[in-house]
Amino acid sequence: MVKLGSAFSDNLVQSGRSRFRGSTGESPWWAGAGRALVFATVLCIAFFVLTWRLFDLTTIHGLEYRKLSDNNRTRELIIHAPRGLLLDRTGRPLTVNVPHYRLLKPCTGGGVTECVSYLTKDEGDRLTKQGLPAGEYLEVDYLRQYPYEDALSHVIGYTGELSQEELSSDYYRSRNYGLGDRVGRMGAEEVYNERLRGRDGKEFVEVDASGKILRSLGRQEALPGEDITLSLDADLSRVAAQAFPPGEKGAIIVSKPDSGEILAMYSSPGFSPNAFTSGMSSAQYQALVNDPALPMFNRAIGGVYPPGSTFKLIMAIAGLETGAITRDTIVEDNGSITIGPFTFPNWYFIEYGKTEGPVDIVKAIKRSNDIFFYKVGEALGITRIDEWAKKLGLGKPFGIELPGEASGLVPDPAWKEAHFRSPADLAARNNLWYLGDTYHVSIGQGYLLTTPLAVNMWTNIVASGGKSCKPTIAKRTSQKEERNSCKDMGLKPETLSLITQGMQEACAPGGTGWPLFNFGVKKNIGNRESSAGDSSIASSSGARSPIRDTLVPIACKTGTAEYGEPLDKTHAWFTSFAPIPDQYVPDDVKKTDSYISGTPELSVTVLVEGAGEGSNVAAPIAKKIYEAWFTR
Repeated sequence: MVKLGSAFSDNLVQSGRSRFRGSTGESPWWAGAGRALVFATVLCIAFFVLTWRLFDLTTIHGLEYRKLSDNNRTRELIIHAPRGLLLDRTGRPLTVNVPHYRLLKPCTGGGVTECVSYLTKDEGDRLTKQGLPAGEYLEVDYLRQYPYEDALSHVIGYTGELSQEELSSDYYRSRNYGLGDRVGRMGAEEVYNERLRGRDGKEFVEVDASGKILRSLGRQEALPGEDITLSLDADLSRVAAQAFPPGEKGAIIVSKPDSGEILAMYSSPGFSPNAFTSGMSSAQYQALVNDPALPMFNRAIGGVYPPGSTFKLIMAIAGLETGAITRDTIVEDNGSITIGPFTFPNWYFIEYGKTEGPVDIVKAIKRSNDIFFYKVGEALGITRIDEWAKKLGLGKPFGIELPGEASGLVPDPAWKEAHFRSPADLAARNNLWYLGDTYHVSIGQGYLLTTPLAVNMWTNIVASGGKSCKPTIAKRTSQKEERNSCKDMGLKPETLSLITQGMQEACAPGGTGWPLFNFGVKKNIGNRESSAGDSSIASSSGARSPIRDTLVPIACKTGTAEYGEPLDKTHAWFTSFAPIPDQYVPDDVKKTDSYISGTPELSVTVLVEGAGEGSNVAAPIAKKIYEAWFTR
């Protein structure tokens, strides 16, 4: 019975079960404390989610979002550092930096990555006046130009833009390289890249919502790259390139014998490094690298060839130093030597049907007599030839800074057996090295292979009085540095004297280097520079002073090397140095009014592939180089 109040009757009988009670008459758990527990749980979960999100935004990704926020109002602009210049030994620039604009804009497809393109100064100036779309910026950058084009392309190299793959590597990433940065790709540009590179500066600016720069917030100046002085002579390098026969392949090395410094290095054919700066298409690049003439291959240090008769200088050193021959050794030239069914002739007998008669070491070098050096090789044996060739630096790189230097090949019996022994030879225990092999090596043929740089280096050993100086494209800065780069080979003075005398006579009437016979240049009395066509030169007062021919005796060795070409073509070699010491100057030259002698100033080595005889083809090239050097 329940009493409901005045609105109802006094009594009401409750006949059904209570809505909020169970069968036992008790309330369910969620109707009381359970409801509070559910609410508290939901509240805790929501609080945890919010707390975690706050932690994620502020701690885990806080720096990232801070940068994004800052980028909405600030911008970091790069101040590009000019690349250091490469200078020749006189301070003349071999490279030039040309200012260009660098346009940065979002790449197609969106994202935060920027694309970089280079603009000329005119294009950049025009965009600056017109204004740039939001989010695009102009930076002043520098592009490399090479005023000497292919004359120095292999030794100077070129610069190229880093690819995305390179930028992702640890090497470039650790050195703070960025999109659009350029690095040296070959030659001195690659060797000295880090010194040349410089360090970029920065400028922080405030921008509005459209990307327009409002004001500068701070600036860090760029640090230009280091200028590097090389050993190269720019004028001589240009003369060497111009002297080389058009369309021919080969190389020229000009160096200082007493230091190993390279004055000129030319490889033909060459290429224009400016093409890489101005930009070339993929098709143009593929055409360049796939060219069968290999214009990007540095033949001066990477090409290997049989050295021909230039190797007779090595044979002369080995023979005289070991006592296999002396200054009194005489070999009778009868035109050829016959061993069993094989005949080994002298070149003079093949071409003219004549013999030289009695030949000593000086005459052998002067006339490049094969018979004499066959006998020197027979007296030495291949083991001692190999030993002396390697002692003088052959068979391994000489260590020039430029990448790509080849080792060449100095063969011996073990090498031949490893490469030519057949199972039948092995079973019969046949000796595969024959006396004929030794004869071939003795005149620079057979399996022997060297680089033009190697020929120049052993020429320098004679020219420098027995020193072997490491070749370099860096200018030596002190006599101490020169001494540390050179090694005394311990050769006897008589050895060097006899070889120098023979080389001097090779470039005098009766020798093989006929283009250099009685070589001289036109100079005025005061040793002032004049052109070869002038007959007088102006004095400081305006009067003309007479000039006269000045003789320059040269020491040289010619070479003509067979290389198995079906049409019997030969490589043309010529290696030389000048001036020669006064004691080797002939008496008839000393009687003239003017001649140049003394410590050798430069050595010149020329190779022209498959072009004929060294005296006919390579020597005239060297002559033009000597003319350029001694007239100035």
